[in-house]
Amino acid sequence: QVQLVESGGGLVQAGGSLRLSCAASGRTFSSYVMGWFRQAPGKEREFVAAISWSGSRTYYADSVKGRFSISRDNAKKTVYLQMNSLKPEDTAVYYCAADSAYMIATTANKYDSWGQGTQVTVSS
Repeated sequence: QVQLVESGGGLVQAGGSLRLSCAASGRTFSSYVMGWFRQAPGKEREFVAAISWSGSRTYYADSVKGRFSISRDNAKKTVYLQMNSLKPEDTAVYYCAADSAYMIATTANKYDSWGQGTQVTVSS
């Protein structure tokens, strides 16, 4: 397993941007599929985006496609989520997760390790 620490959350107005970072510890970061999930109050945790170990494949939830971009820097053991054109409905706690499997998964129970989450609040 890897240990994950998210940062970069905050309060932003609708239409604004934020970039989340997730720093990992452990020697095998580059072999993990990395994902971002979010959970709003009273709702279930939902998939946002994921990226393959090499960074060559990405996958997005329909709700964020075209607005969010996931990337990774294996040398820095960090995965990023660039969020543009933010909407109030994007307000949630955002979690970084790692999956040791090869295929990109969009369900939370496939991921082995989780960060503590970072709050993103988008005001209207």
